[in-house]
Amino acid sequence: MSEFLSSSDLAVRLGRVAVLYGGVSAEREISLLSGAAVVRALKEEGVQVEAVDVGANALQQLQQLQVNRAFIALHGAGGEDGKIQALLEYMGIPYTGSGIAASALCMDKLRTKQLWRGVGLSTPDYALLNADSDWQSIMESLGGVAMVKPCHEGSSIGMAKVSTAAELARAYETASRYDSVVLAERYISGAEYTVAVLDRQVLPPIKLETHHQFYDFDAKYEADDTRYICPCGLAEADEARLRELVLAAFVSVGAKGWGRVDVMADQQGNFYLLELNTVPGMTSHSLVPMAAKAAGYSFNQLVLAILCQTLE
Repeated sequence: MSEFLSSSDLAVRLGRVAVLYGGVSAEREISLLSGAAVVRALKEEGVQVEAVDVGANALQQLQQLQVNRAFIALHGAGGEDGKIQALLEYMGIPYTGSGIAASALCMDKLRTKQLWRGVGLSTPDYALLNADSDWQSIMESLGGVAMVKPCHEGSSIGMAKVSTAAELARAYETASRYDSVVLAERYISGAEYTVAVLDRQVLPPIKLETHHQFYDFDAKYEADDTRYICPCGLAEADEARLRELVLAAFVSVGAKGWGRVDVMADQQGNFYLLELNTVPGMTSHSLVPMAAKAAGYSFNQLVLAILCQTLE
């Protein structure tokens, strides 16, 4: 990999690259930061770059491009849900990351959980919420503490931790402003890990610690006291078990290229899959670059490694 990445003709082989970022989802601001970082890295490596802030007229924007491949740095709806992937495939433009089906599946937290359960991979118990839900009964079925999540949002947008029926009802009302499908998930009390995958290589897991109730938007992107622990501190056998679970989760949904899997561990050391992000953040606070650094990749090398998969 390192010899390939350092070859003098790499920029020529890659040709002109469109970096697609921005978008119109609730994660636009993070996507702008990710895209800008990717653009800088590619320019530093001598790659021809066309930065494209994708708007509501994405089809027209793509039709005007004269590029050889695309680096997708779009987060959230329109970027991770298979739509931009479908347009690029229709136009014959190779792109980074997962394909249409895996992108659409992983954007849907409910169906991702259903698939993982179907193939025997561990994920927390859950309940679908609606305006007529029996809030008390749901709280009891989920063990008294739950996480409420919009099913199609990322970056912890619209999420809340609840411990009473009244809190559950309020959290549903908030989450439903972002998504028509809202999930309540049993809260797993224990350590949180995030594990990146790069071309079927599982990168070093990162343990996350925060003073917040959970690893929310502020802890991810704004707080300076969030702790990222790598090496993660697990015993060798436990880390191997975590890596095996993550790779199985990645393969089972048909993901490819790169991605990040979020996992919780309970007090007994059992691991539970939370979600799979097919277009993870590439900002200064982002986790995949941290894991890649621990594996020996600079940020620029990581960007090139992701992009070079489009040459295959």
